[in-house]
Amino acid sequence: MIQMLNSMGMSSAMITSSIITLILCGLAILASSRMEMIPSGIQNVMEVIIEKLSDFFEDLMGEYAGRKYFPLVATLFIYVLICNYSGLIPLSGELPGLKAPTSSINFPAALAIIVFCCVQYIGVKETHGLKYYKHLLQPIALLLPLMLLEDIVKPISLTLRLYGNIFGEESVTSAFFNMIPLGLPVVMQIFSVLMGLIQAMVFSLLAGIYISEAAEHGAEEFEHLKTQNI
Repeated sequence: MIQMLNSMGMSSAMITSSIITLILCGLAILASSRMEMIPSGIQNVMEVIIEKLSDFFEDLMGEYAGRKYFPLVATLFIYVLICNYSGLIPLSGELPGLKAPTSSINFPAALAIIVFCCVQYIGVKETHGLKYYKHLLQPIALLLPLMLLEDIVKPISLTLRLYGNIFGEESVTSAFFNMIPLGLPVVMQIFSVLMGLIQAMVFSLLAGIYISEAAEHGAEEFEHLKTQNI
């Protein structure tokens, strides 16, 4: 099966990311198939994870953007985290069909492009039109080239930060395993667990900041309506 997928043009990173997608979808279906008022088992675990992530991103992005776009940023965090940790599986990167997707530049680039497109869509949607791009002319129109460059650099920065850290960490760990098969590599594996968590958090955190900035107009309207209701 793996050889057939490889012959169809699917790399090991693509196969691993597809398997991770299926596993996460299966867990989501399993956790929500029999919802109970008093959760237990996998439903309870999932609800705790979602609640903690919801509190974190709502504090980061604000009440409006944090609630409305939580599914997007939480999915990014969980997906990137599991993809990072797939590199900790023994023989990852050596066995066909098993490689951390984030150690291949194509995967972080694709996620960064998705974030970039979502930010543009959210910005236009929340400002009810192309008025969103007025921020490119502020504080003065002469800064337009620099503002455009800043927007273009964001997905590049997201890509290189995630790819560089995961690829570098895997390369260093692999080198230590080849030189010293016992002792030090175990320490490096523990470091890899922490690194994978940090990089997933940084990626989703930056995505959340970009989205909250794009949704700023909608947040202002939300706060105004709350004030009127009070």
